[in-house]
Amino acid sequence: MRYSALHKAETRQHLLKVTGALAKKNGFSASGVDALMAAAGLTSGAFYNHFSSKTELFSELVSEELKHTASMFSDATTDQPVDEWIELQLRRYLTWKHAQSAESGCVIPSLGPEIARADKATKKKYEDGLKHIRDIWADKLGDEKTAWAVCAQLVGAILLARAMASEKTGKEVLDASKAFLMKALSQPGS
Repeated sequence: MRYSALHKAETRQHLLKVTGALAKKNGFSASGVDALMAAAGLTSGAFYNHFSSKTELFSELVSEELKHTASMFSDATTDQPVDEWIELQLRRYLTWKHAQSAESGCVIPSLGPEIARADKATKKKYEDGLKHIRDIWADKLGDEKTAWAVCAQLVGAILLARAMASEKTGKEVLDASKAFLMKALSQPGS
């Protein structure tokens, strides 16, 4: 049975969403094609109707996940005062729920080490996606270097909090990062 181009595109998006959640939770390398496809409710044979390889899936997954993260940062009101925008973004990103829900959170703290070992094409998609996120922050902050530092701080805080054995310490990491960023970004010339 032939499916329409729309159906194929919708199935591909569904695959990216479901496999993204599974990969962020368990690691992409640890998830075989059979497990990824089963999570999407499809047979492993259907995989090759959408992707030529697991490497292509990973590359597309990274790209889609970064678009999702960028949309979360850019969906706030554009005419909102900068300090309110910053506070909103920090409250949304630096949460215990985000730290404990890798499958629904940002791809960078979850799959960063695997992206670092990926092929050049995947790294290029990652770099382009992360530059877009940096640009959103730079537009608000007026400085690319500060925007890079904020991105690094956000990802690092989630990664550290997620790895803590106790919720108390994890929350301390998030709260300290939030306070540090709020103070640093409220300084004149920051």
